[in-house]
Amino acid sequence: MNILIVEDEEKIARNVCAGLEESGHEAVIADNGNEGLAKALSGDFDLVLLDVMLPGRDGLSVLKALREDGNAVPVILLTALSEGAQRVEGLELGADDYVTKPYFIDELLARINAVTRRNSVLHAGPLMLNLVTREARYGDEKIFFAPREFRLLEYLMRSPGKVFTRSQLLKYVW
Repeated sequence: MNILIVEDEEKIARNVCAGLEESGHEAVIADNGNEGLAKALSGDFDLVLLDVMLPGRDGLSVLKALREDGNAVPVILLTALSEGAQRVEGLELGADDYVTKPYFIDELLARINAVTRRNSVLHAGPLMLNLVTREARYGDEKIFFAPREFRLLEYLMRSPGKVFTRSQLLKYVW
């Protein structure tokens, strides 16, 4: 998976990035809310790890802007604050999970896996893609795709209505 880490604490960001890469993921770091939002809106990410307290634009406003733009990328909020009201607000804005600092990379990886399992079936009208079984159906009819075709369709279905450049498609699919 390609994961965006939006975290202003450099040491934490580097450690999370290293842990994700050791687990086979690709990771990109943004160190403020404005940069994080711009990167997240690019549509190149399978998941966003989003710190709540960021310079520039805070994490909750980044999340709100993503959802208002129709971007359904899974988001896990990260924060040092453990206030219940803030957790509720984040989840109501569309976060998929909420993790308080400090946390262990193993817990974070488990939560990433849980969130992506929940988002393992994509729908677009009568078209359904199951990302776990790699099955595609149009209504009741099963459709067979080559692996690259399946990955391309998955990429497009994760960001409906978005227009992608050739380089974005090549980077993600090939």
